[in-house]
Amino acid sequence: MQQGEGNETEVTWEDQQNINAFSRLNNKFHELEDDIKLKKEMLENLEDASNELILTDEDVVRYQLGEVFCHILKDEVEERLDALKAESEKELEQLEEEKEAVLAHMAKLKTILYGKFKDSVNLEED
Repeated sequence: MQQGEGNETEVTWEDQQNINAFSRLNNKFHELEDDIKLKKEMLENLEDASNELILTDEDVVRYQLGEVFCHILKDEVEERLDALKAESEKELEQLEEEKEAVLAHMAKLKTILYGKFKDSVNLEED
């Protein structure tokens, strides 16, 4: 690799491992962002379903299990929705924590790589 001044900087095996690790972490970061987005959409859908359930006057409602609809008591459906929301919120929290850990590790690698290669390496996304 060449720096902006024209000096050569030797890329060691360790440097290449850091670059590869950064790339893997960047991919993981984007996967986590997609998962977080899907989980938030699921939570919104569960909240909408709960609100619709509140508005209904029926004691038995249709509840989708897999590809089939079953008639289940309204109270049981409320319990199931609450359990699903709680589980989804917990999973969302875990995804957010994992995303923060990935970002922290990426920042460390950026410091190391920019410290050695300066403007010869670009780790920023466009």
